[in-house]
Amino acid sequence: MRSLLRTKDPRLLRDVTLVCLADGVVGASFGALAVAGGLPVWVPVAMSLLVFAGAAQFSAVGIVLAGGGPVAAVATGLLLNVRNVPFGLAVADVLGANRLTRAFGAHLISDETVAFALARSDRAGRRAAFWLSGLSLYAVWNVCVLAGALAGKAVGDTDALGLDAAYPAVLIALVLPALRDAGTRRAALLGAAVALAATPLLPPGLPVLLALAGLLAVRRGS
Repeated sequence: MRSLLRTKDPRLLRDVTLVCLADGVVGASFGALAVAGGLPVWVPVAMSLLVFAGAAQFSAVGIVLAGGGPVAAVATGLLLNVRNVPFGLAVADVLGANRLTRAFGAHLISDETVAFALARSDRAGRRAAFWLSGLSLYAVWNVCVLAGALAGKAVGDTDALGLDAAYPAVLIALVLPALRDAGTRRAALLGAAVALAATPLLPPGLPVLLALAGLLAVRRGS
């Protein structure tokens, strides 16, 4: 942690601050939408503390509020977070040797923290970037989720305000950067077609899981 305290790179501090601001807005939206949708305040707050994965949280709560079961919600969240396995391998050298430190560091792994860490060429720089971004994002995300959840109590009909479209809008914004890759676009289109076809026939949540057929089809065709 000493390298973190000695961080004086203004560009890193600026970039972390900007990402925290953006994630804070998303976190506040998540908290407000979850509570406005009918969940108690403690649900989005506890999920943010224990899960700390924006896309997974949005998808899980979105499925539950749409009438899906907890199994489908958890399975979808887990599948979305599978990418954290290679992420963990990529930043394993910056988490330290202490078991508690490594466990908490693993909890902070996200697209942003890994990107900040891998942008540095030296181990000390990667370590400082990872912990600075990880601790900052964790704090900002949880504070903003709590603030949004408390504000969500004042929201009445979410459909009338158009908030029912917020979950898919946020998820689309999260996946858009990945669609630059042609293979990813093919998988997404196939998965979307499968999900749309299955939606009238299956309970909420299951069509999302079936959308993974897009990945299998693209992989077999490559």
